[in-house]
Order: sequence, then C-alpha cells, then structure tokens
Amino acid sequence: MVGKFESNKDLIQELTSSGAKHVGNIANIITGTVSEVTREIGEWITDAIEMREAAAAARRDEEAAARVDAGRPEPDVLFDETPRPPETDAVQPYIDADVEIVDDQR
Repeated sequence: MVGKFESNKDLIQELTSSGAKHVGNIANIITGTVSEVTREIGEWITDAIEMREAAAAARRDEEAAARVDAGRPEPDVLFDETPRPPETDAVQPYIDADVEIVDDQR
C-alpha cells in the first residue's frame, strides 16, 4: 500500500507536469498568434505603401497629361542636361606638362 506522503508526492508531480504542458501549449498559441498578427500588420502596411505610390504615380501621370494638353512639352527627366563639349571625330590628345617624355629607342 502507498503511504500518504508518497501519494501526495505523486499528485504534486502529476499536477506540475500537467500544468507545465498546458502552460507550454498556451505559450505556443500566444507565440503563433503574435507571429500571425505581426505578419498581417506588415502586409497591411505594405498595401498602404503600394497604394500611396500608386496614387503618386497617377498624380504624376495626370500632371503630365495636363502639360501635354496645355501645349507645354513634358520635361525630360531621363537625360542629364549638363552642357557637353561638341563631339568630334578626332581624338583629343591628353597633354600633361609635368610628364617628361623619354625616347628609349636609341
């Protein structure tokens, strides 16, 4: 026959083990929920950013169409407008005054 002390020890052991399993399951549920909520919030923010960018692109397109309708050319933003020297077929020699030219073919 099992004594009162051993019976109480077994009861405490089973309660502790059962409690630990339940707490672990609850922690897994909470962790999974937090992960899913975080993912949903991230996707929501991504959608908002994409909508803002689409609205800005639509606004730019509308402004460009208004400029064309008004007879003003659309600004050329694809090319650099810095002045460049005229292109020639001849190659311009590079002369450095600090370099001494030595003829080694003697």
